[in-house]
Amino acid sequence: MAYSKAQNEANKKFAKENPEWKKYTNYKNWAKGFIRNHATKEDLEMIIEMAQEKLKESNED
Repeated sequence: MAYSKAQNEANKKFAKENPEWKKYTNYKNWAKGFIRNHATKEDLEMIIEMAQEKLKESNED
């Protein structure tokens, strides 16, 4: 997607002012890319198990 120069500058400024948001979105995008492009069946099974454990923990709160 092509952005204008002004939009690119605004995006850079936002990312600089919100490093935790940038870190979060980077991790999320890396995880999605790994799942889509590289994960084996065993990887996916492990990820599902980890996600189920995390959901269980969050329901206990």
